[in-house]
Amino acid sequence: MEFSLQKKATVIASTVATFLVVIKLIIGLVSGSVAVLASAVDSILDIFVSIFNYFAIHSAEKPPNEKFNYGLGKIEALAAVIEGLIISASGLFIAYEGIIKIIHKEPVTNLGISLVVMVISILITTGLVLFLESVAKKTGNLVIKSEALHYKTDLFTNSAVLLSLLIVHFTKFYAIDGIFGLLIAFYIIYSASKLIKEGILILMDVSLEDEIIEKIIEIIKTTPKVTNYHFLKTRKAGPFNFVDVHLVFSRDISLEEAHHISDLVEEKIRSIDPDKRWEITIHLDPFDDSDKHTRVEASQPN
Repeated sequence: MEFSLQKKATVIASTVATFLVVIKLIIGLVSGSVAVLASAVDSILDIFVSIFNYFAIHSAEKPPNEKFNYGLGKIEALAAVIEGLIISASGLFIAYEGIIKIIHKEPVTNLGISLVVMVISILITTGLVLFLESVAKKTGNLVIKSEALHYKTDLFTNSAVLLSLLIVHFTKFYAIDGIFGLLIAFYIIYSASKLIKEGILILMDVSLEDEIIEKIIEIIKTTPKVTNYHFLKTRKAGPFNFVDVHLVFSRDISLEEAHHISDLVEEKIRSIDPDKRWEITIHLDPFDDSDKHTRVEASQPN
């Protein structure tokens, strides 16, 4: 079975997460550090998220069928929302553990091995983030983008954990472990909220980016014999970009020529981002009837 670059990325991410879970969980339990333990719990969630993302990408890449005429691209956005909620839940758990740590003033032991583990974790996570960001840039995949963000969050949290352990080592101020745990939790929840927002916007059919829309408009305006356009609508879902537009031609143009010109417009729009799958629907108009349609739409009951 051939793996796409996106699928390979999720497999690599889940393998790395599994390795990090083992070492963090052992050291977290032995040392009693809530920051290390919180990082281990976050890595456990990473495993399930990466596995979930693999199946989300697998489904999103399937072509449209009789039941899902527009494909399953929105599964990626749904996965991003679910992943954001899972990350938020882990943030709340870490916040709880941090508060308990501060209240009970529990000491942290085996600092030496804990420091080594966190340094190793930071180095491995840095490499993974660079890899995932590279894949996200090449594919534009929202799931990989969210996964890169997730592990970038891990990188910051691991660095915070390392700093808290160093402070404990030199000052014996054990409450700092819980305080850093709370700070990590707030950062995780904040990062997850942006991920959830982006996923929800796609589920609600948010339009394509302004730069892309401007390029589409420029293509239409500079195409010979297209006198005007209206009802330009765009949206995205996973690897698909959807574009609907009405092109206006003069009345004396033949249907065959208008069709040929619309095909040319489609080709130019697809060239904006060849890596995306474009679903373009062009309606051919002999005159600008946008005012008529606008009045009809305005008269519809709410």
